[in-house]
Amino acid sequence: MKKNYIDLLENIYALAQTGIRYTKSPFDMERYQKLLDIATQEYSEFTGLETEVLKERFNKDLGYATPKVGVNGILFDEHGRLLVEHRSDDFLWGLPGGWVDVGEDPETAIKREFWEEARLVVEPVEIIKFFALQAGQFEQPHSSVVVLYLCKYISGNIETSIESLEIKFVDPAEITSWHKNHGLYADAGIAHFHNGSKQA
Repeated sequence: MKKNYIDLLENIYALAQTGIRYTKSPFDMERYQKLLDIATQEYSEFTGLETEVLKERFNKDLGYATPKVGVNGILFDEHGRLLVEHRSDDFLWGLPGGWVDVGEDPETAIKREFWEEARLVVEPVEIIKFFALQAGQFEQPHSSVVVLYLCKYISGNIETSIESLEIKFVDPAEITSWHKNHGLYADAGIAHFHNGSKQA
């Protein structure tokens, strides 16, 4: 029931989002805006996020509705330890990464995220796996696709940004409180690395 409800909300939101972007009729615009308001209110009640916060997010995404695209990176040091960051938003541990910007390809995005979050220059050497997140998971109001990259260190010294409290290489087994499903990403990266990757 829960999944069906979220699927219904996402379809209403997608219809409203696409309609607002492409309609030429002021009457249809009013109807699409009403649908968006309904979806926003329901998303707010379901996720616990403020209605105004959701409105701001949705208004930035007007256009043809598609899943958002994110990237995360797996980077090991010479001892086989994994780079992780202690996030400042939820105080959990995660992998470097974020959303792909408009006009940006995923490989450029993951290199940018490593630089912004850790001041490291990396090179994505291969895609480990794609992950799909549905609307409603982890309180996000949209579906998304995440590209998980295995990355190679090029240069730089680790520095924290406003997004993290600490960034360091660790034995992944030490981490018990992962941000969202980053633990699954880490497991996939570790399995891929030990099964023979381009970086190994």
